[in-house]
Order: sequence, then structure tokens, then C-alpha cells
Amino acid sequence: MKITKLIISLFVAGSVSFIISCSSGGGEESESEESAEASSDDSYKPAETKARNIGVGPIKHVELGPIDAAKAQIGKEVFESKCTSCHKMTDEKYVGPGLNGVTKRREPEWIMNQIMAPDKMTAEDSIAKELLATYMTQMTNQNITEEQSRNILEYFRQHDAATN
Repeated sequence: MKITKLIISLFVAGSVSFIISCSSGGGEESESEESAEASSDDSYKPAETKARNIGVGPIKHVELGPIDAAKAQIGKEVFESKCTSCHKMTDEKYVGPGLNGVTKRREPEWIMNQIMAPDKMTAEDSIAKELLATYMTQMTNQNITEEQSRNILEYFRQHDAATN
């Protein structure tokens, strides 16, 4: 009886290990994905690659200029109403990662795609997959429009410019 329980326990542990290794690419990662790997403490930091990771989603290019304070204010209001239950504008890990310095770690397109299409990003983007593995919580799709996402990006840019 004890041997049967031991065998079942080993089988379950092996199955879980197999599933986890398969979900991380099973060793068949590209060079940029390999460089994006990090410990859970710094998995929210950017991959050190030459290629820009813009993520997957509707945003293919963002033209940045001077920070638009009016858009940043609107973005702050949207962020406070939809995002603060999971994110803080500090380095503090909460339900999701702290967002202090996010514009230094991520491309603007990646940020907007993550805000607008978190499910698609988690399914197809290596960094978003790492974040899901670290925080064990799927970012909720808040049905943020492109304009709202751009305003949130301006808020992040303004915050990062003032604190970093």
C-alpha cells in the first residue's frame, strides 16, 4: 500500500515537472528567449538583446515625443480605476509586478500590447510568459482602448521621468 502511494506521488511530481518544463519551451528556445530568462526576482527586467521586443497585439509602432501631461493625467485616472488592484507604481511586487521604471525595461509597443491584449501576450510573448510563471496570475483584460493605453503609457513615462 505504501509503495503504491509512493509510486503515485512520484508519478504526479514527474508529471508536474514535465508540464512546467514544456510550458517554458522545453529547451528549444531561441537565442533572444534564452537571454530573457532570469530568476524569479528579476524576471520583470528586460532581455538584453539587440532586437526590440514589441510583444504581440495591435500596436506595431509608437511615436514618442515629449511627454504629454494632459494625456498622462488621463492615463493616471484610468490606471487608478482599473489597474491599482494588482499593480503599484513602485518597485513593490503586488499581485503583479511593480511598475516603477517600466518604460526603462520595456518598449512602448510592448507596454501597450500588454495592457490591451494580456491574454494574447501571455500565450505568445516570452516575457509575458515569464511574468505569468513568476506571479501565477493572468493579467485581466480590462478592455482598454488604444487611446486609453497610450494615455497610460504617458502616465508611466511621466512617472519614470520624475523618479528615475
